Amino acid sequence: MTKPRVLFLCTGNSARSQMAEAFLRHHAGEYFEVFSAGLEPKGIHPLTFKVMEEAGIDMSGHHSKQLIDYAGKIHFGYLITVCSSAEEKCPIIPGMGLRLHWPFDDPAAEGNEQERMLVFRRVRDEIEHKVITWLQEQGIPPASN
Repeated sequence: MTKPRVLFLCTGNSARSQMAEAFLRHHAGEYFEVFSAGLEPKGIHPLTFKVMEEAGIDMSGHHSKQLIDYAGKIHFGYLITVCSSAEEKCPIIPGMGLRLHWPFDDPAAEGNEQERMLVFRRVRDEIEHKVITWLQEQGIPPASN
């Protein structure tokens, strides 16, 4: 049986889409092939690695990818945008299945490192909650931590 492919998309592929990819792979990797990409990838934010490590998820093998690397080359059952900018700017892409929008705040937007850390943690927890809720709606039991 072929697993449905899920692509998480944001602008920079530096935080939100990376977290969503990691959480879906962690909680339901046996049910989905999971990818993430950005419209304008700019490298993974260092605080992304840090807050995900706090959650027990090692992202050392992750790197930013471009939407163009996948568009028209791989069929995705789900395209999930995780930022409003990506939702607005994402073109219609052949071979994409259901398109969903899960808006999350940009954790790297403003503030000093301590303030950004708080936002990164909040957004990380919101993303994990959304992934788990979505899995439950699909009738898929999420793996426990």
